[in-house]
Amino acid sequence: MATPLKKLAFVGIGNMGWPMAANLVKAGFEVTVCDAVPGRSAKFTEEVGGNAAADAAAAAKGADAVIAILPTSKQVAEVAALLAPVLAAGALVIDMTSGQPAKTREIAAKLAEKGIAMIDAPVSGGVPRAKTGDLAIMLGGETAELDRAEPVLKAMGSSLYRCGGIGAGQAMKALNNLSSAGTFLMGIEVLLIGQRFGLDAGTMVDVLNASSGMSNSSQRKFKQYVLNRRFDDGFAMELMVKDLGIALEVGRDTNTPTPFSALCKEMWAGALAALGPGHNHTAMSQLSEKLAGEILGGNK
Repeated sequence: MATPLKKLAFVGIGNMGWPMAANLVKAGFEVTVCDAVPGRSAKFTEEVGGNAAADAAAAAKGADAVIAILPTSKQVAEVAALLAPVLAAGALVIDMTSGQPAKTREIAAKLAEKGIAMIDAPVSGGVPRAKTGDLAIMLGGETAELDRAEPVLKAMGSSLYRCGGIGAGQAMKALNNLSSAGTFLMGIEVLLIGQRFGLDAGTMVDVLNASSGMSNSSQRKFKQYVLNRRFDDGFAMELMVKDLGIALEVGRDTNTPTPFSALCKEMWAGALAALGPGHNHTAMSQLSEKLAGEILGGNK
C-alpha cells in the first residue's frame, strides 16, 4: 500500500493557488508554499499558516508531493527541472496548471527517469469555488498515482473526474474553456441583440436561466460581472486566450476540423489585443459592445 501524502510543497499561490493551498492547510496537511512574487509566501504563512520557502527546490525538500499551479507549461518545465534533483524517488508531482498536454507528457517522462511520478489535475470553478474547496478537477495519469493523490485533491475540489492518461486532464480543461468561451461570446451577442430590440438585459438573463439557452455564463457571469460592470471574477483574459490556443492545438493534433472554435479563439485574441493586458476575461463583452455601439445595461 502506498504511503499517504502528508508533507506537501505548493508552488504558485496566486489568485487560485492561495485559496487552494489554504484549504490544504485547513485539512491538516503539512504545507510549504513558494511564489515568484516576493513576500507573498511569508504573507500566506502569516494569514493562513504552513511554511514559506524561497523557491520550489527549497519547498520540495522532504516533500511527499509537489503541487504546482502556474501560468503555462513553460514555467512547469522550469520548476520540474529544479525539483528533479531534490525529490526522492517515489515522490509525486501534481500539475494543476492549465497546460499543454504534449508538454506535460514530456515533463512527466523526464521526471519518471528519476523515479518521480506525475499527474495533471487542472481545475475549473474560479476563485469563488477555490475558496470553498468546491472545484471541479480533471485528472490525467496512472490509476495508482491518482488513487494516491485523491485525499489531497478532495481537500481542494468536490468533483474529481478521471479523464485518462497523463495530459488528459489538461486536454479536457482546455476543451471545457473553449466551450465556456463560445457560450459566453454567443450569450453576450444575444443580450446585445435583445437590448437593441427593446428587451431588458437583466430580464433576458432570467429567461435564459429558465430556458434552453441557459449556460454557466448566464448563471454565473452575466449579472454578476458584466451587467454590473465589475469584470472581476478572478480569471484573466490572457489565460482564457492561452487555453483556447491549447484546445485548438489538441484539435490540430487529432485532425479535427474546428472552424467555429478557430473563429471564437480569434475573437478572444482580438479582445485581448484591443483591451490590452491585465483585464478579466469577462471584459470580453466590451469588444462586442463596441462592435454593436451598445453598452449592456443601457448606459451608452
